[in-house]
Amino acid sequence: MGVNKRVAAIEPNTIRAFDDQTSGVTDILKLTLGEPDFSVPQHVKQAAIDSINSDDSHYAPSKGSVALRKAIRHFMIDRYDLSYDAESEIIVTLGATEGIYDTLTAFVNDGDKVLLPAPNFSMYDPTIALAGGEVVYVDTSKSDFLLTPAQLQAAIDEYGDKLTTVLLNYPSNPTGITYTAEQLAALAEILQGTDITVIADEIYAELTYDAPHYSIAKFLPSQTVILNGVSKSHAMTGYRIGFIVGPKELLAPVATLHQFTVTSASNPAMAAAAEALGSAQGKLDSKGMREAYRERRDYLVPALRQLGFEIPQPTGAFYVFAKLPANVNQDDYEFGLDLAKRGKVAVIPGSIFNIGGEGYIRISYASSMDVLHEAVRRIGTFLENY
Repeated sequence: MGVNKRVAAIEPNTIRAFDDQTSGVTDILKLTLGEPDFSVPQHVKQAAIDSINSDDSHYAPSKGSVALRKAIRHFMIDRYDLSYDAESEIIVTLGATEGIYDTLTAFVNDGDKVLLPAPNFSMYDPTIALAGGEVVYVDTSKSDFLLTPAQLQAAIDEYGDKLTTVLLNYPSNPTGITYTAEQLAALAEILQGTDITVIADEIYAELTYDAPHYSIAKFLPSQTVILNGVSKSHAMTGYRIGFIVGPKELLAPVATLHQFTVTSASNPAMAAAAEALGSAQGKLDSKGMREAYRERRDYLVPALRQLGFEIPQPTGAFYVFAKLPANVNQDDYEFGLDLAKRGKVAVIPGSIFNIGGEGYIRISYASSMDVLHEAVRRIGTFLENY
């Protein structure tokens, strides 16, 4: 039976696999997935209902409904001072996940090198492999989990023209760390004038806590495409609406690939996303969720530090990347299984996120404060009895 060799070589989603492995534990508290615990706002749901009731049931333009692309244009200008043409520089996708696939497949040829700061979200690596590319990992665990200009320059010097793409995710999954404007400008200065394309996964851009979000596209507009969506900003993971924005020269091949991959997103979901991104109330919704996450972060980080975990201060997203205390099993995978089975708390082992993640665990605080309080209590009891 014939199977594509690249597909056959890929392992199932490791985050989902570990989550499934712990799901059978009785009375488990799951702090594993990046799944917001908020309900979709009522006015956003109503927009989807109105779309259905008005028989909005025909094919939408492949790039997405005009209303949603105009809302995305407004959103990018209003939040990040970035302007994109709604007709030629915006594509609506089935979540940021499709955006990852579309951009990597459109930009990467066989044997091309793709620079990936690690630890990194575990979906990037297999998608790069499917495109025929080869990952160049840069261990950021000794540089505050941020890619430095020196590391970037060293990779360019080593790989030359074979390094065609840099994939940046900020705020980061799994670390919650993000870049300042100055740090992004320094990276852009090195990339300026090269033929390297930057894929900026900014799905957590609305969830920054200590400073506004900046995009490297502000400093490197002609070489950057941005991935974003409504899954994290408006708790709309199941609506599966993401988007890609960038200069039309870069988006043209992406649009072709998207057209032959999914045709277009669902009309009711696009109507809901247009309301979320284009309305004043949608902006307030996102702000309210962000403040709730900030409160959770400000409780969870010091509470875990009290238990002996070393934690880089997360400045965005809703994850804590915690270094295991010295007196426990430093195999993070085994520790995670043990914590789930005996401590009744499920987290994700850091080694799942590649180099630099060994000896860490990722804890999601996309759960209620009551759940987080109980999780800290259980983790504390587990460590006392270790």
